[in-house]
Amino acid sequence: MSGPVSIEICVDSAASATAAELGGANRVELCSNLSEGGVTPSFGLLELVRSRISIGLHVMIRPRGGEFCYAVDEFETMRRDILIARKIGADGVVLGILLPDGSVDVGRTRQLVELARPLTVTFHRAFDTSPDLFRAFEDVCVTGVNRLLTSGGEQTAALGIDKIAGLVQASSGRVAIMAGGGIREHNVASVIERTGVGEIHSGLSNSVSDPATCSHPRISIGSAERGEYQAFQVLPQDVRKFRDAAALARI
Repeated sequence: MSGPVSIEICVDSAASATAAELGGANRVELCSNLSEGGVTPSFGLLELVRSRISIGLHVMIRPRGGEFCYAVDEFETMRRDILIARKIGADGVVLGILLPDGSVDVGRTRQLVELARPLTVTFHRAFDTSPDLFRAFEDVCVTGVNRLLTSGGEQTAALGIDKIAGLVQASSGRVAIMAGGGIREHNVASVIERTGVGEIHSGLSNSVSDPATCSHPRISIGSAERGEYQAFQVLPQDVRKFRDAAALARI
């Protein structure tokens, strides 16, 4: 790898997207419902974020939470969402489709990649659930995507660091490898140094108090693990610290 590492921040609001740009991120991945790993954001949110930021905007294309085998109607939803992302002026889309055995659905993924052009395409961490990462990686390369987001098949990139390094070597430049999963200011330089990745993905969101909230509701209307009535937001200073820590990597 040569040159500075590219920083992508995962966001679910216009405020967080703006903060990512102010903090020096290269692009954002825009999602909704991060408690389920992220799903496709609304049309309104897409439009608003595109109007607020000038850095790269990559849009999650995932019709629901849960596993990554999609029915016919769900696949059609993904197709339509890609067309909306293109129309709004997104720079890329983020997606992933698997077969029931956990392998990459090469055929349908390739269809979405072709539909998305000229946008860039990232295959997301559905990859990490595959039983054979290196076989899945070869399939990912065949689909024509531009990059792969991975934690090396582990819960965090720190735990999967050796596999991420192996994927960087196996890639030989065919697909960019972006490390993600639990990467923060304290470990980002180490991940870069030990894997050789040129791109890093992180959430960096923090719980923020909302002065408009009057009281704690006595009932639950959802099952979000992040705290149903808690608001989270990315802050510019956190992105700046993360970017500066990444720049310290010896590469």
